Amino acid sequence: MTTAHELVQQQRQFFNTGNTKDVTFRIQALNRLKKAIEKFHQPILDALKSDLNKSEPEAFGSEIRIVLGEIDFTLEHLEQWAAPREVPTASTLPDSTSFIHPEPYGVALIIAPWNYPFQLAFGPLIGAMAAGNSAVIKPSELTPAVSKVTAELIADTFPSEYIAVMEGEVETSTALLKEKFDYIFFTGSTGVGKVVMRAAAEHLTPVTLELGGKSPSIVHKDANLQVAAQRLARGKFLNAGQTCVAPDYLLVHEDVRQEFISLLQAEINDKYTENATQNPNFPHIVNQRNFDRLAKFLEDGEFLIGGRSIREQLVIEPTLLGNVDWTSPVMQEEIFGPILPVIEYNDLNPILDEIVQRPKPLALYLFTNDEEVQDQVFNTVSFGGGCVNETLSHMTSHYLPFGGVGDSGMGSYHGQQSFELFSHHKSILKRNS
Repeated sequence: MTTAHELVQQQRQFFNTGNTKDVTFRIQALNRLKKAIEKFHQPILDALKSDLNKSEPEAFGSEIRIVLGEIDFTLEHLEQWAAPREVPTASTLPDSTSFIHPEPYGVALIIAPWNYPFQLAFGPLIGAMAAGNSAVIKPSELTPAVSKVTAELIADTFPSEYIAVMEGEVETSTALLKEKFDYIFFTGSTGVGKVVMRAAAEHLTPVTLELGGKSPSIVHKDANLQVAAQRLARGKFLNAGQTCVAPDYLLVHEDVRQEFISLLQAEINDKYTENATQNPNFPHIVNQRNFDRLAKFLEDGEFLIGGRSIREQLVIEPTLLGNVDWTSPVMQEEIFGPILPVIEYNDLNPILDEIVQRPKPLALYLFTNDEEVQDQVFNTVSFGGGCVNETLSHMTSHYLPFGGVGDSGMGSYHGQQSFELFSHHKSILKRNS
């Protein structure tokens, strides 16, 4: 079995041949990746069902379709992105021209999480390949079926000296992090992100950290409540709330609180049935440790909606918790499950003050048509990205960089930003002799 050290050395030797710097090579490789995903379409869906109980429509829409769309967008624009770009030259050097040459870093490490184990392994891989890097993927051990099919797909498509997968437990990640990579891309918790960054510092390796945090959703008094209920239900309970950009808690104006909760109840019943614990297509919590962590939160307040759970099946139904405040345990850490605490307000200012005092969230969702309120929120709160009158959809746009800020991460990707992220931008000035 190849060790982490041997694999990195093999990839570095291959990268040094210069093959990956050829844009034609990159385009051909991305086309092979697309065909491989189409070939492994059903095994990927089966693996997502096995690990997380994702239905085929949800698994395809939130994992496979996003990756295929990213490949198509990249193929459409890659030649333009990879070309040297002429830029203006300082007036003090009138006989000169200036260029920026994007070039690959070298050997990249991609550490993927368990919640969207296919999308969040292959999404960064597209950027790494497009920029001309070789790459090692470390899939999550908590989703073993997806880890296995990821390894099979990559081994069936690429030589390991170019793209490889190393499966394993925490010790595999530890061994990889001891090696000198040229770029590290990590998606996961803030705590593990700090471990990754410390390891990268030993080799002065640049990193992207896609983390999480407590992303607020605000329903103001002028919001279209029906629309807000529909989009919050989808955004919060997709993948049973195990989404880094899921609304983590709900702030709702007191004037519309009761009506909104009634509409949200109706949306949950419509999307997930009146008892989601009996819905065969509602995603499960990934393991018992995470289930037990979430079950403790169910003790924090009163059930306004839901509250049922079955430990043996790792299922918790969509739940809205009332009678909570900013000091409640459920408000102290990212929930990462189908539990939504609700706090009502009548004045937006103290609510925004509370958000600002906490770590910067990955996302923020605001439901209002009042542009003054929108400006107030966006000018007050720092967050990775978000939506007005929508949830999650900002991360599906090829034209919007996706990433966190502060405790919710550093660096952003998707679309052209993925290419830029995995590229060093080499500055060249040419002067007449």
